[in-house]
Amino acid sequence: MQVDRAVAKKGIKSEASEGSARRKAALDRRSIAESAVRIADAEGLAKLSMRRLAQSLGVEAMSLYNHVRNKDDLLGAMVEHVASGFYRPDPEAADWKAEMHRRGIRAHDQMLRHPWSPPLIAGRVNDGPEMLGYVDATLGCLFAAGFDAADADDAWNAMDSYIYGYTQLALSFPFQPEEYAQVAAEYLPHLPKERLPHLYAMTEAVATYRHKGMHRFEFGFEMILDGLVQRRAGQG
Repeated sequence: MQVDRAVAKKGIKSEASEGSARRKAALDRRSIAESAVRIADAEGLAKLSMRRLAQSLGVEAMSLYNHVRNKDDLLGAMVEHVASGFYRPDPEAADWKAEMHRRGIRAHDQMLRHPWSPPLIAGRVNDGPEMLGYVDATLGCLFAAGFDAADADDAWNAMDSYIYGYTQLALSFPFQPEEYAQVAAEYLPHLPKERLPHLYAMTEAVATYRHKGMHRFEFGFEMILDGLVQRRAGQG
């Protein structure tokens, strides 16, 4: 029996070592970033640590540093993961406005899936190949449409300011769409109708279901694109 137990114990250790070796062999920058993104999506960016990440991957924390230099490098890899889902406009497309529209919608939707990403992307220098390729394709499409360097830069920044800002606002808004009417109805008695007639009218419209109060990303984004079309036409 003693021999059998020793053999069994040795076998268990061997299997555990083999499992650990397989996990380490499968570990790379991409798998690390994907796991980090899953943690941030589920628990928030503040809960992400190298130790927590290593635990989720079933490895020692030190093994992560063979693939990412530090926490900041990890965040960069996570940004690259998100950016890989962005749409790259085609500089050879006939309709540059449609390309920019598709770009904006895709970026907005992608960041909604990863709520931690808008402030992270907007607040750092992102020099990974995915993000740089995305920016290069955007500028290439604007150049092909006839924008010069200054106007292309302004157009790109105007679009992205709206995309990131609107997405962050949507993620931070304290109420869900299905709650708008009830919240408006509760708030309405506290608004002095005589002093704030226009705000009262808007709140009443939401409270009585005459206006859904839904935030519409495309409404504002189309206004920006229409303005760029007019500016480009005026330069032509």
